[in-house]
Amino acid sequence: MTNNRRADLILVITTILASAGWIFSKEAIQGLPTFGFIGLRFILASILLLPFCYRTLFNIDRATLLGAASVGCFLGSAILIWIYAIANSGSLGEGAFIMSLSMLFVPIIAWIFFKNRPPRMFWFSLPFAILGLILLSKGSSWTISGSQIWFMFSAVMLAMQFNLNSHFAQKIPTLVLTCIQLFVTGVLGVLLSLLSETWPQQIELEIWGWLAMSVLIATSLRYALQTAGQKNTTTSNAAIIMILEPTWTVVLSMLWYGEKMELTKLAGCSLILFALIIYRAGPKLASFTKH
Repeated sequence: MTNNRRADLILVITTILASAGWIFSKEAIQGLPTFGFIGLRFILASILLLPFCYRTLFNIDRATLLGAASVGCFLGSAILIWIYAIANSGSLGEGAFIMSLSMLFVPIIAWIFFKNRPPRMFWFSLPFAILGLILLSKGSSWTISGSQIWFMFSAVMLAMQFNLNSHFAQKIPTLVLTCIQLFVTGVLGVLLSLLSETWPQQIELEIWGWLAMSVLIATSLRYALQTAGQKNTTTSNAAIIMILEPTWTVVLSMLWYGEKMELTKLAGCSLILFALIIYRAGPKLASFTKH
């Protein structure tokens, strides 16, 4: 298996873990303060990664450390806005649709900031992905609400973080970059929680279980895999694969919360998969037809 294909597989697995994180988070904040949950989740996740990268971490120069921390600030802002939107939203599928727009913003931002022009096949597959995401949002009340605006703000921040993460992933070891970003995000969450939230006197054991799964599966493992995947592929390619996340989120929401998979949502999932096939297989098909 080539490095590019391995990176693609890693990113697909990442989208599954990310979608599971929506369920874990929604359940955990039923008993934990919203920002406090993010603080605990990301600090604990960074601590879990620390034994695997502390030697390299302590040897990197200050400029590199500050650069990685700046990426963490963008990630922290995106995640804190995201969890606030989840706490005030009744539809995970709708939120996943809006958040996935960040992956559509990524190649454009990369073009503006880093002069990395998206490949022609990206523009060809983009309309199918957009139409699929729109169809995924159907079936729920589509009126402008506060949670949707927060999801959109988070999507913009996440698109910027995704580009910066791809840039620094070429210079900083995967686990080090991931550990720093998670720690910065956790610190931001804890500070915001201390300033604005009150913790309950008693927290059920089940809630701690959801927190543990959020830390181990949806944070430590997910972000380590995402950074590793981004290291061996282009930003545009990683972005188009990450659009799979809302598809898995809709499926998991249907299985866990009993949300119905309507025909429009099924069509949306199919269009997203079609867009991925066009983007990945398009150049080979074009080359084949020339012969």
